[in-house]
Amino acid sequence: MLGLWQEMGGKLTGRVREGRARAELKPTFELVSPTLTEVIHDINKFSNNVMAQQLFLTLSLQGSGVASNEASREVVHNWWQARFGEQDLPVLDNGSGLSRQERVSPQGLARMLQTAYVSGAMPELMASLPIIGIDGTLKRSRSRVSQGWAHLKTGSLRDATALAGYVHTASGRRLVVVAMINHPNTSAARPALEALVDWTVKEGNR
Repeated sequence: MLGLWQEMGGKLTGRVREGRARAELKPTFELVSPTLTEVIHDINKFSNNVMAQQLFLTLSLQGSGVASNEASREVVHNWWQARFGEQDLPVLDNGSGLSRQERVSPQGLARMLQTAYVSGAMPELMASLPIIGIDGTLKRSRSRVSQGWAHLKTGSLRDATALAGYVHTASGRRLVVVAMINHPNTSAARPALEALVDWTVKEGNR
């Protein structure tokens, strides 16, 4: 930040002092965070892993006043156990998609999406997911069958790729879709995932 400020012609003088400010002093400026809905929208639409990690840390900050990955993992585990029990309990690391340690089963993720669908937060969650062929990380999808018919979150690492979310069918149904592929040649699996979504849009050729 200092380098950028200096490149723009800015100067910093004085020195840093640690301590409590006097109660009568007012902040020079105040930066208010966007709403949670806006934050989640940016995280999901554009797969922002840094923002996801920061949001994950705030889960424990609210309870104990101290943010940590360990405490946030406990918050999510307690939430999961209260709704789903011990079945399909996810393994969490830092709360983002950039981890080789994190695990969740397709069944567990599908159950969570089904539960979210009947919750009061469903409209905000669905609106935050990329629309296939329209925006976000799925804007470049080449599928003409499913374009505009699915709200999906994608994820990928070396040797791993996945997608999950909601698919809308021509008959008016909404279906949960979860697909995960672990293989050294996952880059070749993208057409198969798009074919799965197309098939779901057509309700399995029913």
